[in-house]
Amino acid sequence: MDVMIYGTNLQVTDKMTEHARERLERLTRYLPNIASIRADFSQQHNSRGRDDLIVQITVRHSRGAILRSEEKVPMSDNNNAAMLALDSAIDKMYTRISRFKGKRKDKQVRDRFMATAAEIEESEDIPSMEEMAVLDAGWKEPQIIRRKQVTITAMNEEEAIEQMELLGHTFFMFFNADANQVQVVYRRDNGGYGVLIPNLE
Repeated sequence: MDVMIYGTNLQVTDKMTEHARERLERLTRYLPNIASIRADFSQQHNSRGRDDLIVQITVRHSRGAILRSEEKVPMSDNNNAAMLALDSAIDKMYTRISRFKGKRKDKQVRDRFMATAAEIEESEDIPSMEEMAVLDAGWKEPQIIRRKQVTITAMNEEEAIEQMELLGHTFFMFFNADANQVQVVYRRDNGGYGVLIPNLE
């Protein structure tokens, strides 16, 4: 298993790297067959005049599922902000792993989006903890500040929902092979999910 630690606009110290590697490697105790774990530390200036430290963790399972969590905390003059953000992001990752390991009744979801019985038997129970808030309600400038190329995968709607939840997103773009087009699933504010189907005028 590869553990990769990167910094953007931020120096990742040896102490941060050691702490991150030690905590990230423990994730294999709760989810076997992880192919790689990546932690990205970044410093970001926001419109409120303060700098934030952001930690994003990406876990890639050997069968192709991607689990992701993120935490943002105000910057400080020492490494405590980085440690706090990392630990909170790992706590959120536990909820992603819990979903991945949860029993699924929907037979339309392929095995890559759920743990096998052998993996569940091999893994430890995730420690009990309060689920951290995932969404940041902070104000954003009404302008495009980033463009990102997205690799999409052929899957059905149920699989797209599973991958969205494992990433911790509120929407997910995918290629619906049955409809032969790109679609987007999203989480509705009043519960349930929706599907955006493009219609060119």
